[in-house]
Amino acid sequence: MSDLTGRTALVTGASRGIGQAIAARLAAKGAMVIVHFGTDEDGATATVGQIERNGGTALAVGAELGVDDDVATLFAGVEAGLAGRPLDILVNNAAAAPAGPLGVTTRAEFDHLFAVNVRAPYFIIQRALPLLRDGGRIVTISSVATRMANPAQTSFAMTKGAVETMSMTLANELGARGITVNAVAPGATRTATNGSVFEAPGLTEFIAGTTALNRLGGPDDIADVVAFLASDAARWVTGQVIDASGGLFLGPRA
Repeated sequence: MSDLTGRTALVTGASRGIGQAIAARLAAKGAMVIVHFGTDEDGATATVGQIERNGGTALAVGAELGVDDDVATLFAGVEAGLAGRPLDILVNNAAAAPAGPLGVTTRAEFDHLFAVNVRAPYFIIQRALPLLRDGGRIVTISSVATRMANPAQTSFAMTKGAVETMSMTLANELGARGITVNAVAPGATRTATNGSVFEAPGLTEFIAGTTALNRLGGPDDIADVVAFLASDAARWVTGQVIDASGGLFLGPRA
């Protein structure tokens, strides 16, 4: 029997990439997965179809994050999908991409980053708590950008630092209910939608050469870590940031 059989999960930003892989992995382990999408309804439908073809159960719920009433819209669909059942697992994966270095980031881009990457997961958790069972799981996707000085991602890294702090403090608050709260920090992760980025001459080789495990990551690498944190095996892990980068930029390699 899969270790998440009978449980329910909400994965935001699950229409493609890492979110899609997380949704598929949780479903493969037996969870009923609510696949959230912002604008890519076709991608969410494809995620649900993939899960169902593999014998799992899923449904898609649309809500653009970072706008007024985003959480209310999301949870109208979530509650309809749960049909009175509790929520067991919440994965905050949806995020806006880096806006650029300090010299070019506009105030609108900065505000959008924080609205999607920080405000949305904070208030999604707030809204989810009455639905989340004692002993539930909250996982938020961060980034190794929080421990690397990349001038092109300053504002993005700031948002991810915020959710790491949020995860630590909420772990302390929610521990009395047996709810674990953790963050997962991917490194360079190649997906079907960002693959063209890694086609720049020499980029893949450079990143692999600065990664302890000597390759780019893939969505399944991240999904496996999230699935572990969602399982009973991770019952004693909370308030942590799990680096899932393959050892990106750990130091000089001989």
